[in-house]
Amino acid sequence: MSHFAYVTAAYAITVLALVGLAGWILVDQSSQKRALDDLERRGVRRRSENREAS
Repeated sequence: MSHFAYVTAAYAITVLALVGLAGWILVDQSSQKRALDDLERRGVRRRSENREAS
């Protein structure tokens, strides 16, 4: 395997890995948003959410 082929293969594998990770992050983000929306619909609120003065 020539030097050029090795470098090209290494870059290609790296690009594929980064695209895969970015895709996984986007899919997980939408899943987490759906779960959060579901919890908020059921009345569960975040502790960090601003509360009205008591």
